Amino acid sequence: MRVQRDAAPVACWLLLTQERRHRIGLALRALDGRLAGASYRVIAAGLFGDVRVPAGPGWRTHDLRDRAIRLVRAGIGLMQGGYLDLLRE
Repeated sequence: MRVQRDAAPVACWLLLTQERRHRIGLALRALDGRLAGASYRVIAAGLFGDVRVPAGPGWRTHDLRDRAIRLVRAGIGLMQGGYLDLLRE
């Protein structure tokens, strides 16, 4: 494989789609909240707004709860070295 030496380096963020950049931002914010001791409900309210987060027992089966959990897990993956994969792309 030949490397083109006169080509300008491209920032890794430019190679990611807008949706993926948005999800990474949400994942890092969710991780920050979780590391600060916030519950998934508080994280979801911070990310998606208080109005969208249901009160009471409906929270246990709500899709935003599952989304907040997945975002925290994605953030943990980035924290544990997953960000290196972004740099290698």
